Amino acid sequence: IASIAILASPIAFGFPLAMLHGKRSSVRTMASGDPAGNDRRSLLTESVLVATVLGIGNPERASAQPKDFANIDTQAPPPDGAAPFVTLSSGVRVKDFKVGSGETAKAGSTVSVQCNGRLLNLNGVAFYNTKNNKVEGTDFAEPLVFKIGSGAALPGFEEGVVGMAKGGIRRIIVPAELGYSKYPGLEPIPKTPLDQKALDSVIKNPRRDATLLFDVKLERLK
Repeated sequence: IASIAILASPIAFGFPLAMLHGKRSSVRTMASGDPAGNDRRSLLTESVLVATVLGIGNPERASAQPKDFANIDTQAPPPDGAAPFVTLSSGVRVKDFKVGSGETAKAGSTVSVQCNGRLLNLNGVAFYNTKNNKVEGTDFAEPLVFKIGSGAALPGFEEGVVGMAKGGIRRIIVPAELGYSKYPGLEPIPKTPLDQKALDSVIKNPRRDATLLFDVKLERLK
């Protein structure tokens, strides 16, 4: 129950959304060229290295207290001296709030995650949540399942999941060039017309920044 509450509520990550929007231009982006021709595997391989920086294997550094999951948009400094986001060369930003245990996700892993997605340009309006993936006739939510490197999910989302272990909770910020603007139709796909409308209002408007924020909990991997 606690895990579900965490995913349903915003997580304070140390940067107001307005600041993230304003600093987007400073984030490094992928090399130019046809997105479909980019070497996705090299990005995924690099992501594994971030596990060490994030403190995987050191729960005291990466795990968070309950108050770390509140006051999104209002906390400028990282709470309680927590480590800031780690920015990968592609521009994807990742931060662990809880470190999982066991094997870590990598290219070729099939992962099962609970997650929600928000639009930074719209001050954190939600456009995706696995809690809406209800099994017909029940109140149970189906997780999002995909194989890393298969092309089923957004490149930036895949890259952010690499290095997570079972039970881990991570915040991932995906720049527009690794999101729906260049890769429409990939997972996570909004499940309701209202959520799809919110997403379209950003990605179909060239004047808006389509940077995405995902809160992810890794449930299983194989």
